[in-house]
Amino acid sequence: MRIVVAADHAGFPLKEELKKRLSEAGYEVADLGTHSSESTDYPDFGHLAVRKILEEDSQRGILFCGTGAGMAIAANRHKGIRAVVCFTEEIARLARAHNDANVLCLAARFVDVEAAWQITQTFLATEFEGGRHMRRIEKIDRS
Repeated sequence: MRIVVAADHAGFPLKEELKKRLSEAGYEVADLGTHSSESTDYPDFGHLAVRKILEEDSQRGILFCGTGAGMAIAANRHKGIRAVVCFTEEIARLARAHNDANVLCLAARFVDVEAAWQITQTFLATEFEGGRHMRRIEKIDRS
């Protein structure tokens, strides 16, 4: 699986650590920036990442900013993107299983590296359950 990652300056250090772990775990990682801790604007990188995800349909994304909220807001402006901020593995599991979330947003100022890694692994390993959840996804896509 190919994973698109992107961050603003606040999310940069966490992105770098998780990017390394994802590569070591066998994922192909496309890093769309930022590439330093210099101040940046999260929408620039969020929009860039989700466009890449939508172009290649089979990918998932992981976006990093201080709270995760800014990246989620920017990502969810794109039809076909279901971005979620996850603070626990259970939220990540349910977001995938029930909402078919395709973009994980992590709050670099509030989630440490080990928790972020566990959340990421759960997000990537969980399959969408479909069934009754599919009609809800269809309703989201109709908006």
